[in-house]
Amino acid sequence: MTVYFECRTRTGMPKSELFDLSRSIDAHKLSMSGSREEAVAGVTSGLISLGQEVTWRAWHFGVPLRMTSRITAMDAPDYFVDEQVSGPFRSFRHVHEFANDATGTLMIDRIEFTAPLGLLGRLAEKLFLARYLKRLIESRNQHLTAD
Repeated sequence: MTVYFECRTRTGMPKSELFDLSRSIDAHKLSMSGSREEAVAGVTSGLISLGQEVTWRAWHFGVPLRMTSRITAMDAPDYFVDEQVSGPFRSFRHVHEFANDATGTLMIDRIEFTAPLGLLGRLAEKLFLARYLKRLIESRNQHLTAD
């Protein structure tokens, strides 16, 4: 079963600045320092762009994981999409959208994923994985938009 959730973050930061910060490998590493996330292949620093890939190594739930993502769509500075090429999920898609609003910028993260392992994966999705990933994205967004 595919799980879907959204995170909405408002900031006074200009849309183009937040767009670039959201695709910065270096900013991502800093925002995910708690899980020791590190870019180990592909684009390992700077800004990732359309068609490029990054392989991340991180620790989640006490387990070392590797995930390679590719930027599959981009229309700067309105949105970009990253999708898992290989990694722990059966599928993982993250749409990053940016819109001007009355106070600055609204960033919307739309996440769709399917856990591996059939029934066991579906139980994990429901019991904890969706909540865990949502908190991870919210924490990342707080880090990116901190003044």
